[in-house]
Amino acid sequence: MEYTEEVMDHFLNPRNIGDIPDADGVGTIGNQVCGDMTSVYIKVADDRIVDIKFKTFGCGAAIATASKTTELALGKTLDEALAITRDDVADALGGLPEAKLHCSNLAADALHVAIEEYRAKG
Repeated sequence: MEYTEEVMDHFLNPRNIGDIPDADGVGTIGNQVCGDMTSVYIKVADDRIVDIKFKTFGCGAAIATASKTTELALGKTLDEALAITRDDVADALGGLPEAKLHCSNLAADALHVAIEEYRAKG
C-alpha cells in the first residue's frame, strides 16, 4: 500500500508543529524499534484542549500521524481526547501501510501521556 493523499498532505504540510513553552501537559513517546520519537504539548482551559503542538523525530508517517492527532484532539474535552485511539488516527488518514502502523501509536500515546501529566498536576 502506498501512502494516502491525506498522509502525504500531513507529512508535507504538518499542522500544529512546534512546542508550547508553558504547556499544561507534555507527553513524549519513543519507539525503540525504529528510533522515532514524538512529543505532544497541550494547553487546557475548562477541561478542553485549547492549544496543541507536536515535535516528531521520525519518518513521514510519524510526522503525518502526529499532525493528524493534533487536529483530532484540538477543541476536544480531555475525556474525548483520551478516547482517540491509534486506529482512529490511522483511519482518519485513510490508512497506513502495515509496516508503518506503529507510527500511529506514537502520537496517540504521547497525547494520552500529556493528558495524564496534566491531570496528575491537578
